[in-house]
Amino acid sequence: MERSAASNLEWKKLREEIVSCTLCPRLVKFRREVARKKKKQFMNWKYWGAPLPGFGDIRGELLVVGLAPAAHGGNRTGRMFTGDGSANFLMRALHNAGFANQPSSTHDRDGLRMINSFMTAVVRCAPPQNKPLASELANCSAYFDRELALLSDVRVVLALGQVAFKGYLDHVKRRGFSSVRLKFKHGQKYSLPPGLPVLVASYHPSRQNTQTGRLTSRMMDAALDVVKTSLTESE
Repeated sequence: MERSAASNLEWKKLREEIVSCTLCPRLVKFRREVARKKKKQFMNWKYWGAPLPGFGDIRGELLVVGLAPAAHGGNRTGRMFTGDGSANFLMRALHNAGFANQPSSTHDRDGLRMINSFMTAVVRCAPPQNKPLASELANCSAYFDRELALLSDVRVVLALGQVAFKGYLDHVKRRGFSSVRLKFKHGQKYSLPPGLPVLVASYHPSRQNTQTGRLTSRMMDAALDVVKTSLTESE
């Protein structure tokens, strides 16, 4: 079997396993309850209400790692970083940087196409109060590891927020690089051991961060400038 065909089968199998996962009772209950009760402005929607696989260019050189789907964003639309304010904030920045074909992400048939980039999260179900438990992060880690193993062309990882930052470093440790210890700082570039992508940190584009000014559009654009420079330097 050709490499591309084998890869496609592996992606299909991984997606099916993620979407059908019920390992975390608390998350299963919460995402289903949100999908049943809905939000007033989305009452006419049929919520996705299931775990989310990653989305984007599987040959992409940039991997964007978030925390988890939003309860009324990804958990509603069925796609990572889609359907809420933080998704549009992020997509505008990715579009400006050349990593997306449009500046918005509203639903799974809106025409969004990732350019040389792939989006995922360390937790695949919307957690209550956006706070996953350690056990839930551990349960999702196998999916994260398998996804990253298939993303063989990644040269830069952009971690959105401290949980995603730590989640990626935990992945690095599971790969055998246990000595890697880094401190999160927005816009910081980290060179990891040979064979690993460059890591760039950013505050998460949550409404709490963007509406308080902790993360501005200029700051997000600057972090993506670091990403672009890193990709150029690693050619």
